[in-house]
Formats: sequence, C-alpha cells, structure tokens
Amino acid sequence: MASRHGAGHSVWKGRMAAELFDNLFLSVGAMKAGTTWMHRVLELHPEIYFTPEKEIHYFAHAYVPGEAPLSPQGRLNRARAHTAIDPQRSQLQGARARLLWAANYLADPIDDLWYKNLFLFRRKQTYCADFSNLYALIEKPGWDRMNASVGRLRVMYTMRDPVKRLWSHAKFHSQFIGKQDAVAGWTPKQAEEFLRRDFMWKHAEYGQIVRRLRGALGEDQLRLYFFEELHKDQRAWLRDVETFLGIAHHDYPEARLSARVNESFDAPMPDWFPGIFRKDVERIYRELDAEGLTPPQSWLSQFENSASVA
Repeated sequence: MASRHGAGHSVWKGRMAAELFDNLFLSVGAMKAGTTWMHRVLELHPEIYFTPEKEIHYFAHAYVPGEAPLSPQGRLNRARAHTAIDPQRSQLQGARARLLWAANYLADPIDDLWYKNLFLFRRKQTYCADFSNLYALIEKPGWDRMNASVGRLRVMYTMRDPVKRLWSHAKFHSQFIGKQDAVAGWTPKQAEEFLRRDFMWKHAEYGQIVRRLRGALGEDQLRLYFFEELHKDQRAWLRDVETFLGIAHHDYPEARLSARVNESFDAPMPDWFPGIFRKDVERIYRELDAEGLTPPQSWLSQFENSASVA
C-alpha cells in the first residue's frame, strides 16, 4: 500500500505493512454531509477506535493525484491542537499520550507503518476508524491495494441535498481561507464560477462517486446513506451501522445525538442559488436512481419555489 501519487504522479515507495489492520472502518464523505456529527457519536462506541485526529487523509495522500493533505506544513498546523497543554485541566498521563501520538503524526516517512503507528493506543476495540471525505476520490487501484492489506474493510458514504451541501461547502471553505464576507456579496455568476472549480465540484458528483465505490468494493463492504433519511431516525441509523460492522448495539446519550457540530457561519442561502444547479441536481438524481437508489424527493421539490436565474 505504498504507492504515492502526487505532483507529476510520481511513485512513492515506502515501508509496507503485510497486514495493515485486521478491521478498518472508513467514512468517505460526502463533504459537509454530517460526517463530523457521525464521528462525535460513533467515537462513543466501545468497539470503534479513532485517533485524536478525525481526518488522517493517509489514503488520499497515497492514492489521489494532486492531493497532498499530509504536507509538513499541513501536519504542523493540525498537530497544534494535540500538543497544547493546560496544566490546570490536563492530566499527566493524557497529556503524555497526546504528545506521543503527535510525535508519530509528525514523523517521516509517510507510509503504511507511519499510518499504523497512529493507532498504537488502540486497545481491544474491534475496528480502527478513519473518516476522510477525500477518500471518496480514490480510484479502484488504490482500493485494491487497501483491500489486499486489510483483513476486513468497511466503508460508508453519505449524500446530502446537493444544493444545501454546496452552500454549506462554500461557507466552510470561505471561512477556512478567511474570506467569509465575500460569500454574502456573491452574484449568481460568481457563485457558479467558484463552485464549479474542480476542487469544489468533484465532491458534488454523487453518481460518479457511487459508481467508483461500487466498482471497487464488494456489496458487503459498502453502505450508502442519505443525510436527510438518517436524521429522521438517528438511532435506527446507528443500529444499521453497527449491524453493517458486525458489532454490538450501543446506547448513545441523547445529548450527543442532538448536538450541533462543525457549523459554518450564519449566511442564508440566496433565493437564486438553487436554480443555478437545477439541471445538475436532476442529472445526479437520475444517476443515483439508475444505481437503484432513491434520493429524497425534497432534492427536486425545492426547485418548484426557487427563483430563476437570469
């Protein structure tokens, strides 16, 4: 599992782990489709182990051309959250564990053994878990290598109303780069030009992603969900995930289920926004229908009242 595709699609050769993990659970998106909430809830399950960093991005770093989420600067930025110590609130053992984990995260080279070392503090949990929206972009050769070095691989992918997800993604990215004020002043042309850039739009192509995942993974390895359906009955969704993984059912506290996490800044969606992407949403809906899936009807009904774009 040590091929590295980056700039120029160069092949990176690192240390190989004969069996990376016995059981690995991945959530691969979609971007802004509730994966942070899922992580916050599922981390309470005694049979699922997450590292301190929710999104490691290792497989995207190794197998997605043009993606380099584990650059030295990127890792240094993320490590700050795991190296800060408040003497009044921290315990010695916990602080030491976080620093040891951060040292492994900042180590080189980045390869299978690097990734495996991030899970050294796993105890008796059945699954190692890693939630990265970039994994939805991995092509079949990458999945084949992962399958070859993981005993049991389980993957879930969640889709959300394409219009709402796009607007949420736009707010999130503008906030990330420090330009959140620009979104409120967008014209329809500016919004479309920005959101159709490849680094944004590739997360919107649900049909393409579903076909890619189904072409690389067995039926027993993949679960597909709709954001709107899972939040109609969160506990039923959790039971389904547990059944999919083959682990015991767990009783999650209501406070964790009802918590709102990772919300972007408040900026109402303009009335003209849905109309820009109507044809795209209708096409994506048809593509999912052709895959035997039934997206929520609300994805289409929203256009009945949306303003047209000149």
